[in-house]
Order: sequence, then structure tokens, then C-alpha cells
Amino acid sequence: MKPFEFIRVTNTKTALSHKKDHVQYIAGGTNLVDLMKKNVHLPDTVVDINNALIRTIDTHDKNIHIGAMVRNTEIATDAKVLKDFPLLAKAVLAGASPQIRNMASTGGNILQRTRCPYFYDTTTDCNKREPGTGCSAYAGENRMSAIIGYSKDCVAVHPSDLCVAFVALDAEVHVITKDQKETVIPFQEFHRLPGNDPHLDNNLPDHALISFIKIPENPFAKHCAYLKIRDRASYAFALVSVAAALHLDGDRIVEARLASGGVAHKPWRWLEAEEFLIGKNATAAVFSEAAAMIVADAHPLAQNGFKVGMLKGAVESALAQCLLA
Repeated sequence: MKPFEFIRVTNTKTALSHKKDHVQYIAGGTNLVDLMKKNVHLPDTVVDINNALIRTIDTHDKNIHIGAMVRNTEIATDAKVLKDFPLLAKAVLAGASPQIRNMASTGGNILQRTRCPYFYDTTTDCNKREPGTGCSAYAGENRMSAIIGYSKDCVAVHPSDLCVAFVALDAEVHVITKDQKETVIPFQEFHRLPGNDPHLDNNLPDHALISFIKIPENPFAKHCAYLKIRDRASYAFALVSVAAALHLDGDRIVEARLASGGVAHKPWRWLEAEEFLIGKNATAAVFSEAAAMIVADAHPLAQNGFKVGMLKGAVESALAQCLLA
């Protein structure tokens, strides 16, 4: 690991004053330390922001605000989350391991980098790590790669489970800019598709910090599910994941939410399928039709065609699990 300067800060003004090239912020460090060990990130300075940002979960007019420094375990065990926003807890508990969840921050979870093996292997070409070099995964080992929204420049997927629940629940990212002003980014617009510049993961402004995540009041507490399919039961990233939530009036679907991880460069919202479900009865046949609509948009690569059938089954299963909640 390259030697670096380590600084602790206690407020956002000081934290932002340090932000420049070759400076990295650190919270739990569950992603950054790995990247530094692999020589993917080579910061001259690491700034500890744990005492500079919010580490509470607060209620505001039936919405909740989750501070950027709230640990994943704190989300999964919070009484308000479990009662009114259980999809968040279910997504967190599907991720990583207890040890990682105890350390990982909400802000860091949102900003974590892909786990594409070529991104971590500095001997290979990777446009995300070094723009303009190429995408080794596109014609290489792409079993874990994207099946929608990718480009020839990058087929990496976003690794977070929590972010899939955030996008399903119309969360907002509240950001502090370098001039100490607050701006709000809808979660669905926060992460980027790769296009021609896959090294840009998100739309966080330069020299800005995530302050908190707002999740608005919603009617999905009773009927929601998070289904994650992976190679092993612990500490593995999703091949396919589905966040599903239904607002029911008897058997009739009043509103629906569907989002996936493991399929794209960003947490993916299935808006067309959500619209299809509204007004339908919650039956296996209707769920199968919605799932078929979703996979019709998939374009698998050479080695991940199995994800298409896996995604269809996962959507059907997650929607069925909503009825059991």
C-alpha cells in the first residue's frame, strides 16, 4: 500500500477544504481499504469524516432521514425502519456479512465501486479504472456482468443491495456542496450508466459530501420483499437481486415498486412493469406477465445469459413473497 497522510475532521467545512485530487474520504473503509491495497486508488491523503457528518436516523413528517455515517447494521435494527420501511432492513441483511455491516456507512454504501474483477486487476485494461484503455470484461469473463444498460466501454454492475431498496422507495440524496449549500438528487438519477465515461459512477457534484438520505412515507410496509440470488450465502454480491413492494386493496394492486441489482451499472428500476401491475389482481399469472415484460429488455453477454431466466424467476418469487409478508 502506498504511504499516505491521515487526517481527522469534525465538520463539513473542514472536510470539504481538504477535497482535491489524490484525496479520499473514509468512513467505514470497507471498500476504500481494499482499493488501496490493490493499488486501484492511490491517495496522498485520507480524510476521516466519521465525526463530520450525521450518524442518526431521524423522522421528519413521517419521512425518515438516514445520516451518511449511519452504519448498515443500525438501519437493519432501527425500530422506525423495521415498522414503516422494512424493505430497507431486508436489503441490508441480504448484503455482505455482519462484520462488514457493522462498519459500512450509508454514504459509503452508495458510493462504493464495482466489484468487477478487471477493475481490481491493475494488469488488465479497464475504462472504469483507467479511461481509454478498454473493457476487458466485454469479451472476457463476464458471468457477473450487466445484462441491461451497458456499453462496449463498460459492462460492470453496481454492487449494493441497500441502493436497490433506496431506488425502489424513491429516496433522495441530500448533498452538501463545496460552498456549504444543500442540493437534492433523486436517487434514481444519482448513479450513472457507463456510456462513454464509465469512470464516472454517479452524479455527485465535485467537491461535495452526502449529508443524508431521505425516504418519503410510503404504503409498502406490509407487503415487501428483497430477494438476492448469489453464488454463496454469505459475503457474496448478487448475480440478480429484486426489491419488490405492493400496495394492495384486497387482491387489487394499487401501487407497485420493482428494482434490481446485479443487472446494470446502477440500481435498476422497472418502471414499465410497475405501471403494468397497477389495477391488476395480485396473482401468479399477473406476476409472470410482469416478469416477462422485464426480461424482454435484457441483452445478455456471452457468459451471463443464465441471468435472464434467473431474473424472471426472481421477480415472480419476490412479488409472491410480498403476499406472504
